[in-house]
Amino acid sequence: MIHYKCRQGFYPSSNVNRFDVPENKVSWNIEYAEYKPVEYTAPVLKGKPWADPEISEVSFKPNWNSIDGKVNRKSFTGNYVLNKDGYPLNPIGRTGIIGRGLLGRWGPNHAADPIVTRWKRNAGGAPEINKDTKKPILQFVTIQRRDSGEWAIPGGMVDPGETVSTTLKREFMEEAMNSLEKSKEEREKLEKSVRDFFENGEEIYKGYVDDPRNTDNAWMETVALNFHDYDNSIVGKITLVAGDDARNVKWMDIDKSLNLYANHSEFIKKTIQKHDAHW
Repeated sequence: MIHYKCRQGFYPSSNVNRFDVPENKVSWNIEYAEYKPVEYTAPVLKGKPWADPEISEVSFKPNWNSIDGKVNRKSFTGNYVLNKDGYPLNPIGRTGIIGRGLLGRWGPNHAADPIVTRWKRNAGGAPEINKDTKKPILQFVTIQRRDSGEWAIPGGMVDPGETVSTTLKREFMEEAMNSLEKSKEEREKLEKSVRDFFENGEEIYKGYVDDPRNTDNAWMETVALNFHDYDNSIVGKITLVAGDDARNVKWMDIDKSLNLYANHSEFIKKTIQKHDAHW
């Protein structure tokens, strides 16, 4: 179910409880006369330069479903619709809450997720094989989110006018290499060491994300790319240090018991299939 984690109880970092939306009432095409979603936009968004103002503000005239100046208001799901009051509607359906919640933009909020992988190797340097599936074990770089404590892919928001490839490299360096705490010289050296590595990723997923921050009027979308260190010679040998929004960071073995933030587990499963690795 693509719309599961954004319908669960309390909205993140708040005491706001979502209006209950049964699975058979998610779609806007299904009548739900009793539906009275709670309105919530986090106070922390007020006045932030990266956040939209309220839709009721006279000066706010967004170009929906298009590139609006430097802000990408297009959705990977196709054109979304506006309700009678001019609010964009979540293309997947009801979430039990209206407003923006913790999200900066009305409508789609675009992120990028770098799935950095390597083969798990034994003491002799050979790929480790799972005894049950007889397939090599894949590892990926995962961060523990500071807000929820959940493990996740070290991604983040695409800044206005920024290319996805730039976002992927920047977010990985900030969250898994703690680049923000390093000197300018250290940062440049670090960036140089991974520049070529982040040039050639393979697209794993592009679309809507079942993110717990989603609302009826604001939602997350992402592009997830896989960057594989075939012989552990680049990222595989760099010391990982948690930074920015990350509480912890590590190389994690991948198997079917993974339970990650939002629907990141689905991205990892697709990556496993691409590499024909143990699951």
